[in-house]
Formats: sequence, structure tokens, C-alpha cells
Amino acid sequence: MIYGYCRISTAKQSIERQIRNIKSPYPEAVIIQEIFTRTRIDRKEWQKLFAKVKSGDTIVFDSVSRMSGNAEDGFAAYEDLYNRGVSLVFLKEPHINTDTYKQALANNVKLTGGNVDYILEGVNKYLMALAKEQIRLAFEQSEKEVEDLHQRTREGIETARLNGKQIGQRPGAKLTTKKSIAAKEIITKHSKDFHGTLDDGEVMTLTGLSRNTYYKYKRELRAGT
Repeated sequence: MIYGYCRISTAKQSIERQIRNIKSPYPEAVIIQEIFTRTRIDRKEWQKLFAKVKSGDTIVFDSVSRMSGNAEDGFAAYEDLYNRGVSLVFLKEPHINTDTYKQALANNVKLTGGNVDYILEGVNKYLMALAKEQIRLAFEQSEKEVEDLHQRTREGIETARLNGKQIGQRPGAKLTTKKSIAAKEIITKHSKDFHGTLDDGEVMTLTGLSRNTYYKYKRELRAGT
């Protein structure tokens, strides 16, 4: 079975690009989608996939950062899956596909039974260490990119604040949304306090609003806002 794992950090982002990138070389891939903001690997859909894959299965990622933005977690999961016989494919970092490990093993120099075997053993250990180091570096680079992005965001917010720009909604400011407009129309039409015949409890049920939000909207309507 081939799985494609796609992850975005917020619902505002588009996951379609990752899906297209995976489906292009692997049209038969079963796509697993997830919205998760944290960099660690304890994500619901990922954990379900991690638990059910078996030897011979393949997981395809658009990039290593989609698997994990935490180097330690990512490398540990990589080794676990490799040892279970699961193939990992990273479209943007093909040099760390599990084939890297397999190739390093295949390239092991055969021992001769002679005096040079200690040198050949060293060569074999070096090949495996090199493969591991490439994989670890890829996860470390992914973690650094996430940290750099967070730092740039923090610096951007601080720069805007120092320049006198408002960050976020002003205290006491009224937030107008399609939902609030529709709810206020229902309140105006049905509430006894306006043009309707229903009491507050009935209108609250009709709008589906919480008690605090309902009375907040009523206050705004009375104030003409």
C-alpha cells in the first residue's frame, strides 16, 4: 500500500499543492490529510498511519518538514519505520529516501577473512554513518527552517508594534462577520425587544448563539452598531 501524507499548519493554507505533488508520481497513493500547528510528531492522523503501516508499505511526503519539524522526533520515527520495512519517499529531498539506507547496506564491502578485514569493517561502518548523517541533517535543517520562520514572524510583529501599527483587534472593537450579521437579522426580526414575538430564550435557540454573544449582539443593536 502506498500512502501520501499531507500536512498544513492552519485551515487558511491550501493542502492541494502537496496532494498534486504526491499524486503526480504516485497516482494510486491513499492521501492522509492533517491540519496541525505543532512541529512535534504526536499528531492524530500521523499516529494512526504510523501504527497501521506494515512491511512493504510506502509513505510519500512532499518534503521532510511534512513528516516532522522536530529533528529528534523525525529521525527516531524514520529509523523505526525503516526497521519495520516501511519505505519513505521525500519528493523534495530524495537523497534521504529509505533507499539511501538500503544502498549503503548493499554497498557494504565483503570481508575477506584476512588481515585487512578491520579496514573493510571501518569502511562499512563509515558508509552507514554517512547515510544516517545525511538523514539526520535533513531533519535538523527542517527544524531550523521552522524556527527561523517563527523568529521572522515575531520580529515582524514587534517591528509593526514599534511603528505604531495595531496588532490584532483593538480592545472593545466590534468584529463583523457573516455569522454576526445573520444572527442580528434574526434577533431584530423575532425578539420582543425589537419587532418580533419571541422571548430571549427562544431567539437564543433560534440563532444558536451562546448567552454572552446573544446579549452582546443585542447591546450592539440597541446602540445602532
